[in-house]
Amino acid sequence: MSRLHDPFRRGQLAVAALFLSLGFQYATWAARIPAVKADLDLSAAEVGVLLMAAGVGAAVSFPAVAWLMRRMGSRRLALLSQLGLALLLLALAAAPNYPVALLVMCADGVLVGCLNVAMNAQGAALEARHERNTMARLHAVFSAGSLLAALLASGMTAATGSVMAHFGVAVVLLAALGVTARTGLLDEDAPADRPVTADAEATADAETPAGAPAPAEPEPARRRWTVPSRLTLWMCCAMVFGTVAEGAMNDWSALYLKDVAEASAELAPLGIAVVSGMMVVARLFADGWRSRWGDGRVVLLGSAVAGTGLAVALVSGGVAPALAGFACMGLGIAAVTPCVYAAAARQGSDALTLVAAMGTTGLLAGPPLIGFIAGASNLAWGMGAVAASAGAVALCSTRIRWTAPAPVAQSEATPA
Repeated sequence: MSRLHDPFRRGQLAVAALFLSLGFQYATWAARIPAVKADLDLSAAEVGVLLMAAGVGAAVSFPAVAWLMRRMGSRRLALLSQLGLALLLLALAAAPNYPVALLVMCADGVLVGCLNVAMNAQGAALEARHERNTMARLHAVFSAGSLLAALLASGMTAATGSVMAHFGVAVVLLAALGVTARTGLLDEDAPADRPVTADAEATADAETPAGAPAPAEPEPARRRWTVPSRLTLWMCCAMVFGTVAEGAMNDWSALYLKDVAEASAELAPLGIAVVSGMMVVARLFADGWRSRWGDGRVVLLGSAVAGTGLAVALVSGGVAPALAGFACMGLGIAAVTPCVYAAAARQGSDALTLVAAMGTTGLLAGPPLIGFIAGASNLAWGMGAVAASAGAVALCSTRIRWTAPAPVAQSEATPA
């Protein structure tokens, strides 16, 4: 069947457009923070608060996102939040003062939380409908969106100093991605509702919906959204520790190479490049690993490789071992969030929303936590905490009931 007429490929392209949008939008405004700082005459501390505003907005958006998912469904929420994020770029460029910029960034964080949950729900629904894995590749597309935004920012900065002109071009590209997404998204929120009952920890809760009439089935889930199951809480823990490791590596790897491993100024940025590059490569191939070995084994072995590799590198010392350890971390941790998102989506939109909020919390808390540990001792101990976080993911993964591997489709042999 032609890829253009394959329903799975069409849906995959639509959901990938959402992932690309989120990575592109985030990296677009982040790349122009120096220009925004200059335009609004901000201090370094004010820039820090501005960046934190987006994170806080995403972290506190959980109740609103859960309500919106139930009211609107993942398709409508994804399209509206994607459009809203595009328009917020223009609002940030036009912000007349610091308080307005803070409000814009807080709203950006809320919409990021909305799109993050909705697009992962769509990805999990696509996997469930077609029984083919794609979540890892979708997360790789997110990383590709960030790379595309960085290249555009570099070119626009060289061509013009106008933030509004740059963001205007970005909005046009985001609009095109929104049109692409609109054509292939699934109407239903969670085709994986049936696997949820199979994975539920409480037998009574799992059996009751199966015997109930179809129209009445969603109601109990809506009333129980404030009481997450133990399974959901273990997913939250795995997501927190996984994103702590992922975020801390991006923020501290270059400084570790420079201050602890004593790398040259030219080599220090390779830390981020190695971690990010390995994550993209791993995510391109992780869906095949999931099909062969199952999500649980991929998360367990991957996080074990990440934690062990980084720990050995820290004990060994030196630039080469550090880069090898960073490669292990990027390779091993890459599939954690896609697999946990897919597992959470099978528990319903409320579980997915809570797990996504915990992921945001991990990304926010990770870098400051490592900084606190480094300040109390040194950065080597701080990076040791990153290795321990990866080990904690492995422990949490043993408490999660994962679904059986999806069948390996012939068309999945090459990345989308």
